[in-house]
Amino acid sequence: MTLTPPLSEVLAGASRAVARVLGVASLNAALDDEGRGPSRPAVQDLAYATLRDYGAPQAILAVLARKGIPDRAVHALLLCALHELRHERRAPHTVVDEAVTASTKVGHGAARGFVNACLRNYLRRREALEADARRSEPGRLGYPQWWIDHVRRARPGWEAILAAGNTHPPMILRVNRRRLAVDAYLAHLAAAGLAAARTGDWGVRLERPCGVDELPGFREGEVSVQDAGAQRAAPLLDVRDGMRVLDACAAPGGKTAHLAELAELDLLAIDRDAARVPRIAANLERLHLAATVRVADAGDPDSWWDGRPFDRILLDAPCTGSGIVRRHPDIPWLRRPTDVAHLATLQAEMLRALWPLLRVGGRLLYVVCSLFPEEGREQIAGFVAESPGAREVPLPAGSPSVQLIPTPLAAPPWDNRSTLPTVHDGFFYALLEKTR
Repeated sequence: MTLTPPLSEVLAGASRAVARVLGVASLNAALDDEGRGPSRPAVQDLAYATLRDYGAPQAILAVLARKGIPDRAVHALLLCALHELRHERRAPHTVVDEAVTASTKVGHGAARGFVNACLRNYLRRREALEADARRSEPGRLGYPQWWIDHVRRARPGWEAILAAGNTHPPMILRVNRRRLAVDAYLAHLAAAGLAAARTGDWGVRLERPCGVDELPGFREGEVSVQDAGAQRAAPLLDVRDGMRVLDACAAPGGKTAHLAELAELDLLAIDRDAARVPRIAANLERLHLAATVRVADAGDPDSWWDGRPFDRILLDAPCTGSGIVRRHPDIPWLRRPTDVAHLATLQAEMLRALWPLLRVGGRLLYVVCSLFPEEGREQIAGFVAESPGAREVPLPAGSPSVQLIPTPLAAPPWDNRSTLPTVHDGFFYALLEKTR
């Protein structure tokens, strides 16, 4: 029997993680620092939910604590506790009492009175505080103002896009075609009591998310976790046996593995982050697949390229991550307005650096998990304009590029295999062919 951890323990763990995000660390890294104890699932759920709900509680705290909050840890604890109070999953007095207890667990026992006063003040003035928070766009929509403005300029239907970013993402799996068919894996899931349906050629959407340890065949390499939008990358490259293929910026290896599932390739996977490269090898090993894996900078081919051209290149470029906010709710709060232009410059440099590595007749797939045109359509238009040998190849949707938007759709524009409505992440794809 699984025991429910005390709320004070969950609040303490989640607030430590959120405090690190406030200090400009990624949420994944912050949660990894919390370890894998029995309270980890609840801590993770609360930390994610707090950051999805950040805008209004932050506006409320600005009123409740006009003279300032003692430090980042107390700030994070109040955000987590306000989320609990606002969503009414427990009795208000229980949340307040457990938050006061949690203040000691995060090393700030002296702030017990401050935490108690803030939360009780919120309960007394709740209606007026909530109304005030909703008057600002960050309070109502849950994003920094600059992020809201950027999405508004970039996309029609911007409010629906922002709302989708504050929802829970679906759990999508990719079946390893070298091991079994989708229908066979769906039968394994049914036998394990996990409801699911097909999405796309090799995808499966679970009705309810679960831990990977609960997935039949996961350890044996039958399946991987990968969003429906991300699953489109490898097939778009149309790889065939014997091709020499480069996966640049490959960590953690989901797209590398998908490429290796599709054909027998001379596959090189590189990433400049030495701490993440072992995950590529681990994913390949679990899936019983092979590739050469190296720590290398895609933007500096002179330091690692052996001079042999590639038939295919996958450039999953560093980007703002504006299309995957549902999975990473810390992104809008970690990014800065200047990051968009900085990353667009980096992407352009990487395209220029990798293009000479492609053989004539070869193809490069440019991918970003972004909604911003500077990183997508504008980026590719600029590169093609300055590169006489670059030709855009029409994608299955019929256009030279595809921008997936993270709002509910029956299926991505090219997908006629889905049996369950799919909400995919936001991706931009463009396929380039080298003509000379």
